[in-house]
Amino acid sequence: MKKIINILSGAAILGGLMIFPTSCKKSFLDEEVVNARTTADFITTDGLDGLTIGMYQSLKFHFNYTWAYTTSNYGVDEFTVGGDRTEQMWNSYDASLNSLNSDVASVWDNMYENINSANILIKNVPLYYQVASKNTRLGEGYFMRAFDYFKLVKQYGGVPLRLEAQDFIQEEFTRNSAKEVYEQVIQDFTQAYNFLPATVTETGRITKWAAAHFLAKAYLFRASEINNAWNSDTKTADLQNAVKYADLVINSGQHTLATNFSDLWNFTTIDGANETNKEIILAAQFSGNTATQGRYGNQVHLYYPSIYQNLPGMQRDIPGDREFQRLRSTDYALDVFDRVNDSRFWKSFKTRYLCNRPAGAPLWTAGTAPTPDLVGKAKFAGGEESILYIVNNAGDTRYTPAVANANPALPTDIGRRKPSMYVRYFAGQPQSYLGGHGNYGVSQFVALSKFMDGSRNAVASQFGQRDGILARLAETYLIAAEAYGRMGQFAQAIPYLNKVRDRAAYKEGEDRSAYVDGGASYKNNPAANTAPFVSYSDKNSYFESNNLTATTATTLTGMHLNSEADIFNSNKEFYDKIGATSQENKFTAFILNERSRELMGELLRWEDLARTKTLVARTAAFNDEAKPSESKHYLRPIPQSFLDVIKSGGAALTPEQKQAMQNPGW
Repeated sequence: MKKIINILSGAAILGGLMIFPTSCKKSFLDEEVVNARTTADFITTDGLDGLTIGMYQSLKFHFNYTWAYTTSNYGVDEFTVGGDRTEQMWNSYDASLNSLNSDVASVWDNMYENINSANILIKNVPLYYQVASKNTRLGEGYFMRAFDYFKLVKQYGGVPLRLEAQDFIQEEFTRNSAKEVYEQVIQDFTQAYNFLPATVTETGRITKWAAAHFLAKAYLFRASEINNAWNSDTKTADLQNAVKYADLVINSGQHTLATNFSDLWNFTTIDGANETNKEIILAAQFSGNTATQGRYGNQVHLYYPSIYQNLPGMQRDIPGDREFQRLRSTDYALDVFDRVNDSRFWKSFKTRYLCNRPAGAPLWTAGTAPTPDLVGKAKFAGGEESILYIVNNAGDTRYTPAVANANPALPTDIGRRKPSMYVRYFAGQPQSYLGGHGNYGVSQFVALSKFMDGSRNAVASQFGQRDGILARLAETYLIAAEAYGRMGQFAQAIPYLNKVRDRAAYKEGEDRSAYVDGGASYKNNPAANTAPFVSYSDKNSYFESNNLTATTATTLTGMHLNSEADIFNSNKEFYDKIGATSQENKFTAFILNERSRELMGELLRWEDLARTKTLVARTAAFNDEAKPSESKHYLRPIPQSFLDVIKSGGAALTPEQKQAMQNPGW
């Protein structure tokens, strides 16, 4: 029996569709390993169930490997290149980012492979599925097809639409327009919403609320600036529908905001309470089953941490994670937060490490600098604070660079503070968003910690085991707020914004120095919890960085918006740096900033800046290396591997025909 063809994948266009071993978990994604389905399998209920499970596998692709961050969080305002420059072209937009790039092809190939599976499901379920969950299976097929085409149109613009299951090799294709692709995406998400259930008994299954969230998002994207050449007839209705479907999710009773922002990142054990938080609308399901984890696992945890392993008194450990130092936070990423009132900063970034290798620690006495002099000195015993990041503002006079043999009467010398102390601004340094200051660097920077994973089975393991969040309710609120603002109904946007901002404020009695990240799962990990010392610290540097005395008062007043005037009259939203002068432009800038504060690092940013056509202005203001072109870089190149295998009139495309099918400028 013929294998199903992976339609439209580049080099894989001649290959067969495979249902890969799942690394998913919980009931419907349990242990079965299915290696090669044939067309005969997909006319049975069991075969169609297996095909559906294979489609859920595709959700993990978005967290598997370098494409997870290169196509989503490089070359933006929030992150730039760290000490590892392996994928720097995605940040700099230099000539090595081109149609031959492997991540360009990987996204394209994997989306089309799953689309063909969805097409089979949509065709065969009405004909052959014999149990009561027929509508659910059909809804899952429509959702996956919409989800994957939505990803394609956001990355590449118009792409070939294939809406029929195929078991033959097709060699000739025509690109559909972005308008046509969006029409199909919205139609499919609507079908998914209609067919999918409101509740599920199997964690990880898609519900109608996931369909509604992404339908609201698709309407918002279609109404955004990148589509202004053709979206005028649908824009108003699209914004109204974005609010409509966002409200359906918000008012469903099935999803609520996490009580504490840190609850989303407090990953303590595989399949624990953190992974079933009611704020999560859709997540890619990973597990600790190494036999079925597939090739990659969840690897996003690798890319954000800064280097700690080679600093005095430190070594790499499981709770501290493997630090690939790919994505370095920019000054915008730090200053977009009100770091006194907004708890999201301190619950998203790691600022303290404990000494986990006392044998390598310097000789030290509190208040003095490291010294080779053994008299009166003692080594760290382990567990003391070894690395501290001070996240201060320009104008802070408390710190000066380390000075050799400094006079003890110079308490500002950072060499006299901690074995490894990193200060953002030294005394006398002006505020800057481009260029360096303090002693932060390409390998030592304040690292995003949302994805930290202490559940791995070895220090060297890259295979993360925590779920990957694809949609959560806070974004649903921000979608509705943005849609109202785009309609000029700014006052109506305020309650939606306040839902996430009020949650972000410190509550009365809350310890502002408390910190947690997913590294804490080491405590329930037999491979890690016997270590005598770990780098994990449950404290942040809130009070030291802000130069405040301890308090547990609420910060709600500083976060709550009383009216739209609080948006338009703010001097903290970088309006001058990005040239936002009108209310419309200021609101767009504000919502992008609020999306940073709430969703930073969650693999969404490039698509947000591309759709709003703010990528060039924002990278110019906040990212030293990024040099995107207004005429080219709002879309990715069509993969060369696709252009090289397709035909026209039975013949391979000529160079001119390939260029005609390629995106402008590539």
